[in-house]
Parts: sequence; C-alpha cells; structure tokens
Amino acid sequence: MSRELTPQEIAERSLIKTYRKSIWNPFIAAVKRYELVSPGDKIAVCISGGKDSMLLAKLMQELHRHSEVNFGLVFLVMDPGYNAANRKRIEENAALLQVPVEIFETDVFAASIAAGGDSPCYLCARMRRGYLYAKAKELGCNKIALGHHKSD
Repeated sequence: MSRELTPQEIAERSLIKTYRKSIWNPFIAAVKRYELVSPGDKIAVCISGGKDSMLLAKLMQELHRHSEVNFGLVFLVMDPGYNAANRKRIEENAALLQVPVEIFETDVFAASIAAGGDSPCYLCARMRRGYLYAKAKELGCNKIALGHHKSD
C-alpha cells in the first residue's frame, strides 16, 4: 500500500515526471547553456508569492538537491506593504511547499503611492528590485534569481 504524498512531494515529483519535458528540461538546459550557477554561488531566489516565483523556488530546490555543483540558496520574500491576507497566503504556500522563506518588510507601496506621478508601477518595480539586491548582498548572496521579469 502506498502512502499519501505531501503537497511538497507532489509538487517536486510533478516537476521531474509530469512537467519534465515542458519545464524541468528547458530549465536545466538554460542553467547549463548560460552558466547560471557556478560552484560557490549563493543565490537569493526572490519570491513575490505568485506562481512564477514559487515555481522557480521549487526548481531551484530540485537543482540544488540533484546538482553536482556546490552552491547555496536563500529564499527571499520582500513584503512591500502587503495586506495581512496576502502576506499570510505567501507564508502558508511557502510552508506547504517547504520553501524556507526569509521575509523582510519595506514601505515600497506607500512610497510609490506617495510619489504619485504618471507611473507609480515603474517606481515601485525599481524600488522593489533595489531592496532585493540590497538584502541579497547583506545575506552574502552573489546572484539573485527572479521567477518573472517584466521590462518597464
């Protein structure tokens, strides 16, 4: 009789089996082709809480688990001023998938709204990226990994 898998085990197994051709193999090919991970790297995987960044977190965990390259990972969540329900959802999903997130708070939402102007989204995106780079550097990371990138 087989045991019931945890949500974390289901996600990890599906990356390697169900989504091997469409997600796992292209991910590994890109990591190798562009030499994205080197021995001794400490990579901050930046998580917004959306599906793109959570998927990247699981991919990076699997890469770390199965790679011959020795590198470290930190999973960063920057809280730019989320409401309590959104933050709780991120924390719960990370716990469910066993992604050990480190959350730090900023006032990005409030600052970008206060600045106003024609493109608060541009300002917010720039500020978020700056905070992520600074926190990653503070934690000794030499690279960051983002699950979704939108050029502004």
